[in-house]
Amino acid sequence: MNRFQVLLTISVVFFTFSAFGQVRKFSNEFLTIPVNARGMAMSEAVNASVDDVSSAFYNPAGLIRLQTDLEVAFTHTEYFAGVSKYDYIAFALPFDDGRRSLALSMIRFAVDDIPNTLDLIEDDGSINYDNIKSFSVGDYAFLLTYAQKTGIENLNVGGNVKIVYRRAGSFANSIGFGIDIGGQYQHKEWLFAITAKDITTTFNAWSFHFTEEEKQTLAVTNNEIPENSLELTAPSLHFSAAYDYLVKEKFGILPEIKMTVTTDGKRNTLIQSDPLSIDLSLGLELHYQRIIFLRGGIGNFQRATDDYGEKTYSFQPNIGLGFKLNNFLFAENLKVDYAFSDIGNQSETLYSHVISIVASINRKNKQGK
Repeated sequence: MNRFQVLLTISVVFFTFSAFGQVRKFSNEFLTIPVNARGMAMSEAVNASVDDVSSAFYNPAGLIRLQTDLEVAFTHTEYFAGVSKYDYIAFALPFDDGRRSLALSMIRFAVDDIPNTLDLIEDDGSINYDNIKSFSVGDYAFLLTYAQKTGIENLNVGGNVKIVYRRAGSFANSIGFGIDIGGQYQHKEWLFAITAKDITTTFNAWSFHFTEEEKQTLAVTNNEIPENSLELTAPSLHFSAAYDYLVKEKFGILPEIKMTVTTDGKRNTLIQSDPLSIDLSLGLELHYQRIIFLRGGIGNFQRATDDYGEKTYSFQPNIGLGFKLNNFLFAENLKVDYAFSDIGNQSETLYSHVISIVASINRKNKQGK
């Protein structure tokens, strides 16, 4: 089977799923959460400047700018006062030719120990707390990412294939597939990027597994019994530009702007229309010798109505810090980043603390990267 036949087969499969599925706004929304503290602090405005293992998530093309033999990243954070837990781990491996890179990433966003009260009430109407069991609801994503240089100087491209698995205890689960692609271009201090996520329309095939007793309980309590279905995530485009400027010999500044265009209908964003909606994110990074970093960003712009009925805009401000430690234990350098989201409670989102770590192993002095 040649390349054309493979691409044709993939296109037919995704077109079939698109024809019978239903596009939902905010589908697979856990894949819009920044995977590290830098991305959170800069309000996700990092697609043009990202150059480490996290590129696999933000913009696959950034993987080609790795300067190490191996990079490992880990993030853990909790949302909604510890109710939801978010974990991210990734590995990136540049090829020896310096022109290609490969990465593997895993994301988990879950709520654990949810009480299952379907069997709380006995047949005689009495309450038996011993019948309460717990279950977890988890969203998982696995990304296989590839990036390479092109024949055009300073232009890099990349893409990833992602597998999405979602599970709600023993009651329901889904499996889905999607593709992201991205490009980065550098001209002197300017950095430009475009990322297309879910370009084939990512699908999740849901199946439900209620027992007859559970179905009866749902029916008696006036709950709808769900049926197997197909959930689709529409494509989105992300345009970014950054300026990496050295103010003095040891001090630098990097502002970045990102414009996100969604195609799944009218959203509460800065620019609203149907089917396209547009949102902006602004990020800023200050550094000293690229060892100490101070970051900030604003994003998540929304229209709201205040107590007096006036239309207002709300937004989410974030800040963060970063440190790079050279020759730390097994790593050539270790980056530790911290972010604090929603400063001053300006948005409806509850604040969160995010800590992430990136270890670079066996640094190489590769030219032309």
